[in-house]
Order: sequence, then structure tokens, then C-alpha cells
Amino acid sequence: MKLRWSDLAGLGQGMLAARKWLLAYAIFILLPAGIMLASFFERSSRILEQEAIRSMQLALKQAGMNLTYKLDHIRDSSNAIFMNHVLYDNLAPGDSVTGQLQQIKELRYLAESARVNEDIYRLRLFAAPSRLFAGDRVNLFPLADIEEYPWYPAVLEAGGGLVWTEVYREDYTDAGEKAVFSAARLLRNPESYDEIIGAMVLDIPGELIGEVMSELQFSEEYAPLLLDAGGRQIYGPAERELPGAEAGKLPEALAATIAGTGEGVLQRREDRREVHVVYTTIGTTGWKLVAQVSQREISDRAAGLSQFTSVAALIGITVMFLILVFVLLMFIVKEMQRRVQLILKMMRKEGVGWLEDQRALPGGDFRLLESSVDHLIRRLNNLMEESYQAKIQEREAQLRTLQAQINPHFLYNALDMINWSAIAHGAEDTSQMIESLARYFRLSLNKGRDNVSIEDELDLVRVFLEIQQNRFPSTFTCTIEAEPGLGAYVIPKLTLQPLVENALLHGIRKTKAKQGSIRVTARREDGDIVLSVADDGIGMSPEQAKRLLVEPARDDAAGSAGGSYGLYNVNERIRFFAGNRYGLSIETEPGRGTVVTVRMKAVAVE
Repeated sequence: MKLRWSDLAGLGQGMLAARKWLLAYAIFILLPAGIMLASFFERSSRILEQEAIRSMQLALKQAGMNLTYKLDHIRDSSNAIFMNHVLYDNLAPGDSVTGQLQQIKELRYLAESARVNEDIYRLRLFAAPSRLFAGDRVNLFPLADIEEYPWYPAVLEAGGGLVWTEVYREDYTDAGEKAVFSAARLLRNPESYDEIIGAMVLDIPGELIGEVMSELQFSEEYAPLLLDAGGRQIYGPAERELPGAEAGKLPEALAATIAGTGEGVLQRREDRREVHVVYTTIGTTGWKLVAQVSQREISDRAAGLSQFTSVAALIGITVMFLILVFVLLMFIVKEMQRRVQLILKMMRKEGVGWLEDQRALPGGDFRLLESSVDHLIRRLNNLMEESYQAKIQEREAQLRTLQAQINPHFLYNALDMINWSAIAHGAEDTSQMIESLARYFRLSLNKGRDNVSIEDELDLVRVFLEIQQNRFPSTFTCTIEAEPGLGAYVIPKLTLQPLVENALLHGIRKTKAKQGSIRVTARREDGDIVLSVADDGIGMSPEQAKRLLVEPARDDAAGSAGGSYGLYNVNERIRFFAGNRYGLSIETEPGRGTVVTVRMKAVAVE
């Protein structure tokens, strides 16, 4: 059986017809339905957003009414005590000691009667220090004590009027510290109004406000606030540990606007986000109850509600689309399957060589399929050839490695001969230099291995510094400190040596005196290995230090002030060895020296 190109032409025409059907389906069904759904969803979301804000207003207003009701009862209790003649009869000066003892009983009874209102925690009376009972410090206190409170000037200014305070911490002698807010007023002598005989303070538990505020958690980002008539925060995130405690205070301009109106909804922008601010007024005190919610949260809430309202229409349209798609695809797939099976049958029978014949073929998806198969076969052949070449190169690399192992032995033997010759001629300095150089090569080459133990790396640093001390005698001092047991861990070869070389050549040697000190430390810290190289050289700017870690070395700037000094290379090798969260960090200032710290995970010697 031969595959005729007329079959492919017919297949291309069939695909063209299928494309037309799909295009018509998209234009006349999918596009109008999509526009309709998008419009419906947008409109319903907008309506639901408005309803969500309106429901917040109603909830806030109801909470304000509940709080107003409780505060009205507290105000009524305060007025009742304020008008009670027993209060003035027992606070007025002039009674004997025996009489004052009786007054203590009556005032305590008055304080206990105030607690008939369950929302009142305690009545505190502040009297002149001449009164013996002023030292009771349970219900009776010296008048001077109230002057220490930040809200006392407002009480003094109000005369005998009632003043509501913000929530604060009060330390009670018999009950410990509690969060309360108070209704305070001055007490004047009825017979001499200008004379202040005391002050009355009703303490209300902060939980009274907290219970109301906890019902107003409309947002996960912002906590509700309670402001006084001047826009100052009375109760907010600082008084409780709830979601949104990081929201903080309102902007001063917005707080002033809220303080001047009764209730409403305002909008503000924060970090490019739109935030809705809903507020209402507490009638008794003039306080403002404020709740905030971001536009994103309202939109998410509206989108969730909109899903329920539009689910029926969406299901109906989706079912209709699926039926139409299924019917259309049934005919298209059936024709495609027949023709694909025909092509696969010919490929199994005659191979794929016919795909490479250059013939005039009609366009279409199946011509693209033929080209793709041809490209796949060519690519497979190329990969096989590349794999073969890679194996040849790997073998050559192994041979070069074996040859390279011969060269270090020759170098060591030559250095050993030169060393004995130097000893024979009495050149001890030369012998020491040659011996140090030989040790340096042995440690740095490390038999071709890329990783070395920390102990070997520190030995390499010691040998390098010995060579440099012969090169620059009496110009620098060095100390190496390492915790015991670090020899059991490995690090990439030549990690510390470039850092020490930088400290000497680019730090100390560039100072005016060309003298200084180098300190190398090694320790374990939280499961990591931490190495550091510190010098007291010329240092550099933080910007230059940061650039050294992110820019590779440039040949034309390797020795200049802008060169990377190999730090980029060391940093990249450490990240490759230990992961991207490890590497180098530099602490430096011009004229203050440099500290380069290496942090990497602890890897044990295998």
C-alpha cells in the first residue's frame, strides 16, 4: 500500500474546514457568551461590594449602639453617685478621728453599691490628704494621686463634668494589674463651690470595649479602632493580640476628618492599595468606632458571593458549550484519526525516508507533523553523534589527567634536588623557601581532588604566608585560630588562600606604611562552617565590596582598585559546592580594614 500525496492534500483540506468551524464557533458562540458572562460577573461583583460595605456600616452602627447603651448606664450610675449627699457629707473636712472611721464605712458601702452595675469594676474616691481614710488605697486614695494620670488635666478643665479616658493599665493593691478605662469627675464642696474636696473615678474593664471590638473583625489586615472626639486612639491593636494588630493608627488628616463628622465611609490609599474606612459615633462619649478593610478583601468577598449567584447560569452555559464542542470534535477527531493511522501504517511499512523527499505539498497541520517527525529523527541522529564525541573527549580527558599526575612528581623531585643543593651550599633561607614552595604545591594540587579538609586548607594558608614573609620580611604579622575537630570537614580547594592574598597584597601592601596584621579564624556555627580573614589594611567602600561579589574578574582590571581580586570566583565556587544561600560576605570601610567571612554547610570527609 502506497501513501498517496492526494491523501495528504485531502487531509489538509479537512483540517482547513475544521479550522473554519472552530473559528465560527469562537466568533458566534464563545465570544458573545464570554462578553455576557464577564459583564454579568463585573456588575454583580460591584453590587455585592456595595452590599458588603453597607453591611459593614450596619454592623458597626449596631456595635456602636450596644456600646452606647452600656456607657449610658455607667453615666447614669456616675450621676446617681455624684448627686448622693452621702458622698459630700463624708468627704467634707472637719470631722474628728472617730467620725472619720464612720465615714470610711459609709464611703466603702457607697463604693460597693456602685458595683450593682456589672459593667463597673471599681469606684475610686480621691480625698484631701488630711482625711485619715485617704490612705486606704482600695477605694479611697489621696487627692494628689489622681494628678499623676495623663487625663487629669481634662478632668480638671471639665469642672464637675464627666470625662471618659482611654484604656490604660491600673495596678490595684488587692487585684493586681488590669486594663481599664474610666469615667472621672471632680467633686466640689456644696457650701463653697470653688473648693475641690475630691474626685470620683469609675473604672470599667477594658474587656467591655474588647468584646465589642472583637465582633468587628471585618479584615485580616486591619484591626478596628476606637478614637476619642479629637481623633486620638483610645483602643486599638496595641491592646490585644488579634489579626491586623500591625495596622497601626490612622493618618492624622483622616482621623481629623472622622472626628468632624458623625458617620460614613471614606477611602484612603496605602502602599498603592485602596482601603475603605467605615466609622460611626458613640453618642454618650463622642468616640468614633472605626473599621478598615482593603478593596482587595472586599473584592474577594464579593467574588465568593458572586460565585453562588451566577453558578446556575454558568453551569447552563457550560453544559451547552460542552455539548457543542463534543459534537464538533467528534467529526473532526474521527477524520483525523483515520488519516493519522494511514500515515503511521505507511511509516511502519516503508520507513521515514519518504519524509526527506522534497516534494510540493499542501500546507496544513499534517505537513507540520511530517516536518516535526523529520526534525525529530535528525535531532536524534545529532544527539547520538554528540554522545559518541563526548565519550571520546572523556577518554582523552582521562588520559590527560593521568599524564598530568606525572608532572607534579617531576616538580617535587626537582625541588627536592634543589633543596639538597641549597643545604649543601649552606643557603638555609633558600632551602626554607624551596621547602615551603614544595609544601605549597603539594597542598594546592591535592592529587587532583577539588575538595580538601579544612586542616589542609589552613596548612596551605600557613605555607603561603611563610613564603610571603620571606618575600616581604617584617611587614606583617599573622595569626590562625581554628576550633578542634575541623579536620573532619572538607571545603573547596583554594578557598582561603585567595582571601589571604587579597588581604596582604590589596589591603596591607597598599597602606602608606605597608605594614599590618592578618587574622584567620575557623569555627562551626549552627551546623555550618564559618571561616574569616581579617586585615587592618586600607579597606574599601561598601559599594565596591558588593560589586566584587557580583562581577567576574576582568583581565584589564585585575590589579587595579576596581578588580574583583578573585572574590567572585571563590563566591561562585562556594555557592556551587554548598548552595545559593551560602557564600562570602564583606565588612569593610575605607581606612578601617576588611573582614571577609566564608559561610558554607559542614560536609564531612568521605
